[in-house]
Amino acid sequence: MKKSMNISFILLIALSIVLSTLLSCKNMQSSRRTDLVEPEGLEMLSLAQTRRPMIAAPVSVKTVSDRPNPVVENETGQLKLSRVYPDAQFALVQMDKTMPKEVGLKKPFDYSIEVTNLTCSTLPDVVITEKIPENFKYTGSEPTAKVNADSLVWKINSLAPKASEQIVVSGMATDIDSLGLSTTVVTHCVPLYADLKVIQPRLEFIQTAPSQVLLCDMIPVQFVVTNTGTGTARSVKIVDELDRGLQTADGQNELVIDVGTVKEGQSRKFTAKLRATRTGKYVSEAVASASGLEDMSQATTIFVGQPELEVQKTGSKRQYVGRPVTYEITVTNKSDALARNTIIEDTIPPGVSSIKASAGAKLSRSRKIVWQLGNLEPGASKAVQVSYIPTKIGTMTDETTVSAYCAEQVTASAETAISGISGILLEVVDLEDPVEVGESTMYEITVTNQGSAPATGINISCVLEDNVRYVSTTGATAGSMEANLLKFAPLASLAPKSRATWRIIVNAVKPADTRFRVIMNADQLTRPVEETEATHLYE
Repeated sequence: MKKSMNISFILLIALSIVLSTLLSCKNMQSSRRTDLVEPEGLEMLSLAQTRRPMIAAPVSVKTVSDRPNPVVENETGQLKLSRVYPDAQFALVQMDKTMPKEVGLKKPFDYSIEVTNLTCSTLPDVVITEKIPENFKYTGSEPTAKVNADSLVWKINSLAPKASEQIVVSGMATDIDSLGLSTTVVTHCVPLYADLKVIQPRLEFIQTAPSQVLLCDMIPVQFVVTNTGTGTARSVKIVDELDRGLQTADGQNELVIDVGTVKEGQSRKFTAKLRATRTGKYVSEAVASASGLEDMSQATTIFVGQPELEVQKTGSKRQYVGRPVTYEITVTNKSDALARNTIIEDTIPPGVSSIKASAGAKLSRSRKIVWQLGNLEPGASKAVQVSYIPTKIGTMTDETTVSAYCAEQVTASAETAISGISGILLEVVDLEDPVEVGESTMYEITVTNQGSAPATGINISCVLEDNVRYVSTTGATAGSMEANLLKFAPLASLAPKSRATWRIIVNAVKPADTRFRVIMNADQLTRPVEETEATHLYE
């Protein structure tokens, strides 16, 4: 009876200690702020603020009917006692104790103690203490306990989140008095700590631009900034100090792009447009930088060119009216740059007809023959032809203009002296044939200029045989008779497509097969033209 009173006294003291501890922990928990906000970059793992040891309320068993703790009898007849620490609202540790409902005197039996971490954090230094009464003989445990005078102690260095550790105790009762086995768990509250992430952003910078452009083109340049390190790179800028002769779209000599923030693993793309003020080679090396970070792009080389066109035109220097004049036009790209949209335009000269041109030509409303050549490669040439038929005498001037994208316009002209040519036709006819002796007949002389130029200095003379006698003449110029030769005064000029006529009257004096011969000379003739008319004279 005395022994039982001692055990009850011990339990009362332990209970008071536990209640004091629980109230302390609960007050500490309730005093915590519930409106904490997790700061950026930190991971809030626990709200515990100290490493003050926490003691679990002891779990003890006397009898099934006398239950100071929650007791459940399982299917095998064993008793299971459970308790959470420090209380149900702020549970950190659960302790489950399973033991036989009854044991025999001096009969070996086993019971188990299981400790479970209810939190999502590791609990350090967990200590389980089993207070054993005098009438319990300890024979062993798994794991092995440290044995003190009246207690068994197990230490768990760390208990992982949601993990459990089980202890199996072996022993026997040494007298018939009930066994008062009291278990205590001691641990530390979960500490508050911040996991401060160490970052090292790293910039990788790429610049791309076309290798060749024309002077008239805007130059598109693309920049790609990538953060290949860890963490965020802030206040990133791109700076490109441009070569002389290279400018931004608004005329600045330095290109600055405010990139801003580049997150870990993020790539940001930017495009700028530059322009060149002259042809040549430009090298660009841009820099992407932030606080303590910098990366320079590889050198980007840009060749700025401009097409240079040359046009040559060849054709006849002289030609007659009504005869075709052909011109050949040759265009050459003398530069190292592509001549895009190359166009030849030939202005139709006045006073022409019957226009002919080589393949691809089109007639525009502005009286031009147009060839659209498309792209003309560096060093390449293209030739076209055009023919005109002049309709008037004079100088014919033909002008050609050649243009291409971004190229200076070039022109060429050719002049052709257009002259006429006289074509003199001499005709002689007797108006009456045969002619009776004593009668008269008339010879008609016609000179026609079939050419395109005036015929000048026309001289007509006639030879009469003895069987006829000269009577009279009429016509374009006056005539005079010398022996048997009839001469007319020179005709100064005979216009193209015009004619001149002379008429001669003779009498037949004797029968004969006579001949009337006409001789013509002109300034345009190098030798005389003769025409003879036969007339039969009879009695």
